[in-house]
Amino acid sequence: MIGLRALPVSTLRGISTRGIHATLPSYAKNSAPKVQSVLATLNVKAERIKTYKPVTPGLRHLRRPVSPHLYEGRPIRALTLAKRKKGGRNALGKITVRHIGGGHKRRIRIIDFMRAEAGPQDVIRIEYDPGRSAHIALLKSRNPLSKKPLSYIVAPEGLRAGDVIESYRSGIPKDLVPGYVDKPQPSKKERRLAREAEEAARKLAAKQAHNPFVHRSPLSASPLSTDPAAPQSVLDPAVMSRAQTDATSTHSSLSLGVLRTLTLKPGNVLPLRLIPSGTIIHCVALSTHGPAVLCRAAGTYAQVVAHDDKGRYTQVRLMSGEVRNVLQNCCATIGKASNPDWKLRSLGKAGRSRWLGRRPKVRGMAMNACDHPHGGGRGKSKGNKHPRSVWGWLKGKRTRRPTDKDGNKMVVHQRPRGKEKRGGV
Repeated sequence: MIGLRALPVSTLRGISTRGIHATLPSYAKNSAPKVQSVLATLNVKAERIKTYKPVTPGLRHLRRPVSPHLYEGRPIRALTLAKRKKGGRNALGKITVRHIGGGHKRRIRIIDFMRAEAGPQDVIRIEYDPGRSAHIALLKSRNPLSKKPLSYIVAPEGLRAGDVIESYRSGIPKDLVPGYVDKPQPSKKERRLAREAEEAARKLAAKQAHNPFVHRSPLSASPLSTDPAAPQSVLDPAVMSRAQTDATSTHSSLSLGVLRTLTLKPGNVLPLRLIPSGTIIHCVALSTHGPAVLCRAAGTYAQVVAHDDKGRYTQVRLMSGEVRNVLQNCCATIGKASNPDWKLRSLGKAGRSRWLGRRPKVRGMAMNACDHPHGGGRGKSKGNKHPRSVWGWLKGKRTRRPTDKDGNKMVVHQRPRGKEKRGGV
């Protein structure tokens, strides 16, 4: 019997499971469901990645993701900018950045990384963007008074034309969930003003306590009535406050559950304080009023790990394994970035790289001694030198300054390196 591992995908695609079950020996017929699962997995991968019949050498190794939902027309010209190319040269015409030049003419798509437009927005179509690996979505606002009715965003995985998404960056509307009140974390200025007001009230109370001319009634603090005929039993204030707190917490938890059901949808933008732990997000901002800067490439995402007890930071795990603190007022988009199969592509030929504006890269060992530290010599030799760049910079040398030894203060757990990354102890 021929092993399934030795067969190509095209051969496995044409084999029926019935024939495989008939050719299996009696002791292996119980494993037929496993064979079917393997074939199903191979068929799914074959559907996601398109290959071509090698009628030319450039098509033999060409692989590209299948995206039938992409719009085949041109983008909205008002939402694009002309991209002027320099070919890696400065104002004097000298090459300052190597391996850049040529390429097809492009226009830069203007992406809305702020998502400040409130209210529902309709997804018109999903488009290809030559300037990034992820796909982009064209949105149209339902607000007739909007200054920017059309906009482009990074499309999350699974978003299609006809969907409705919304941005809650400016806050949760009051009529969205009855009984829910959004309490954002106060800013630095608001906290400073609150501390100043509290300090002024404390000083005023201390001043009145030491003033002998201020009249204070001894019965003012008593909860009992002064009338002898009136009943003297009252409820304990602590018990009343505890009951009110329990009722309020139950109602707020129900409102929070309804809010998450309505808002946790791919493409919606929410502050991190309203996103529960374990949620997959992308397009994460690092400042309260800033644009999205993290997890914008194809297939990238982050995960909300935990929220700070003080209500100031949220721990977010990135794809590298790094866990870092992000302000809870910063916003993120629900879901992960689209086009996750982009990493499985293969250009197939050198000309396709030239279409992308990439020039050839020559190894240092293939150069002359005057052009590279590894050049010259007889045969494949670099003169027993440590790996260096074309300018003589030693590769592998630590470049971090001693003052940055502790790294970023916002990083809770650094990304795994060395043995930890390879799975060792």
